[in-house]
Amino acid sequence: MRLENKYLAVQSLHIEKNYPILTLCDILKLNRSSYYKWLHRDQSEQEAKDAELIERICELYQESNGIFGYRRIQLNLKRRFNLHCNKKRVYRVMRAIGLKSVIRRKRPNYIKSTPEITAENILNRNFTAENLNEKWLTDVTEFKYGNGDKLYLSAILDLKDKGIVSYAIGRSNNNQLVFNTFDAAIQKHPDAKPLFHSDRGYQYTNKVFKAKLDAAGMTQSMSRVGRCIDNGPMEAFWGTLKAEMYYLHRFLDYDSLRTAIEQYIHFYNNGRYQAKLDGYAPLEYRALLQAA
Repeated sequence: MRLENKYLAVQSLHIEKNYPILTLCDILKLNRSSYYKWLHRDQSEQEAKDAELIERICELYQESNGIFGYRRIQLNLKRRFNLHCNKKRVYRVMRAIGLKSVIRRKRPNYIKSTPEITAENILNRNFTAENLNEKWLTDVTEFKYGNGDKLYLSAILDLKDKGIVSYAIGRSNNNQLVFNTFDAAIQKHPDAKPLFHSDRGYQYTNKVFKAKLDAAGMTQSMSRVGRCIDNGPMEAFWGTLKAEMYYLHRFLDYDSLRTAIEQYIHFYNNGRYQAKLDGYAPLEYRALLQAA
């Protein structure tokens, strides 16, 4: 990769963020005199295009707090700035100027449990759907804040648009948290009768929840014991949320963590463009399908 891209990054960050040139040159291992020599050269048309590209990449990276990798940067360049360039070029530029997405942490394995009521794994890892509200996945995850206090998030994900249908946040991992999530989904989509898939947590194996599913005309499906991959897309969403929001901050109280989760889910549904959805965000994609 040419030094020119590093010079362009220094120029952009100095102008946009007022970062010291000396510091930027040290970080990128550049000779300051060489940078100034480059700065006062006659700029070509291609160099002007490269400068705009790097400026936009830095802008998107800063906006996302570093969670965007080269694939998502490329999607945003196209959607937001009408800059068309392939992923390999974005990758090379980001590598040259030292930008990379934050690293995800590995999830711990589930603790096995013995449910009272079970259902077959009808989903059977078929994570595709032909229609909206055809297959819903659900789960509960926990977050720690302050001095080890816990917040719990329950959510339902639609396999067609990859969007979060509904969610509930609480201080306790109990039946009511799951019931509230389910009731909110039914309120939004009263005619939906999806295949409803979960793990074998106690919230999903009690008689009250089974009655809710039956009343809604939904078919229940459950992961096998200790096989979290059976609920893979839901697990992937938890990983994304925690990598792109939770692990980047330290939360001292319940309210600030709750607000951050709510803001992230809104961003995920409305502003997080996905290549698998033809470059649209989940609710954008849902709207297109509904209008078709």
